[in-house]
Amino acid sequence: MTAPLFHLDPGALDDAAVAEVVTLTGAEGHHAATVMRLQPGEPVLLSDTVGRRAEGRVRSAGGGQLEVEILAVIEEPVPLPRLVLVQALAKDRRDLQGVESATELGVDAVIPWQAERSVARWKAGRETKKHAEWVALVTTAAKQTRRTTIPEVRPLQSTAGYLTAIRSAGAEVGVVVLHETDETSLAQAIAALQKPARKDPTLKDPMQQDSTHQLQELHLVVGPEGGISDREIELLTGAGAQVARLGPTVLRSSTAGPAALAAAQLLLGRWDWGAETGQPEQTA
Repeated sequence: MTAPLFHLDPGALDDAAVAEVVTLTGAEGHHAATVMRLQPGEPVLLSDTVGRRAEGRVRSAGGGQLEVEILAVIEEPVPLPRLVLVQALAKDRRDLQGVESATELGVDAVIPWQAERSVARWKAGRETKKHAEWVALVTTAAKQTRRTTIPEVRPLQSTAGYLTAIRSAGAEVGVVVLHETDETSLAQAIAALQKPARKDPTLKDPMQQDSTHQLQELHLVVGPEGGISDREIELLTGAGAQVARLGPTVLRSSTAGPAALAAAQLLLGRWDWGAETGQPEQTA
């Protein structure tokens, strides 16, 4: 069984080194020492939640805290493009189901989207509470799946607000809108976003010319239970988005995002475990 993972504050492992002892306190320390009753010698994982983790073993436990001897410190590079799920609000918590599964499948960030046809709404004055619910969900899902990083949950966006954001990001962000009637595959849509960059006439050295454009983020846009409106499709494609369909069936709002995310992981080679680009770097 994989060793349990515990979260530390960002930066807590910046100076960690092999043979040093880190003390786990607070809620995580209580859970490890009192609830799980971990014993000396048992293996544990520690994460700073932003890209660095430590493998260790329990030295002592008690009093609501855990002392962990560090055996290795590992840096996990951020693969590009970062995968971002734009999840429309949906009724019966289907939006949360999609976000939870996407977290388990490796999404890097989530954007709650108030689409035109969203039945569910974040009522005025409750946005902070609802956002915190999404944060708590991805934090728990990341911990259960032993993820080093916790996906970022960005602020709620309206269609107009999201369009403004992607336009300001320019070529760094590629957007794929998932739609049930389109005939373009996800592979084709992603390839179109990564098409060869235009040649820069000011660069005389051919080695300076990039053969492809490196996206910083790839957004996968999932509509609500009523689908994405024709007006929204027109606005999104007008802002440079590609439209794609996932297979021959119609997926629910809770499953379309995770399905697209898993497919994108494979298409981008992020699940080619053991490849040079996929190996975390051990720093100590």
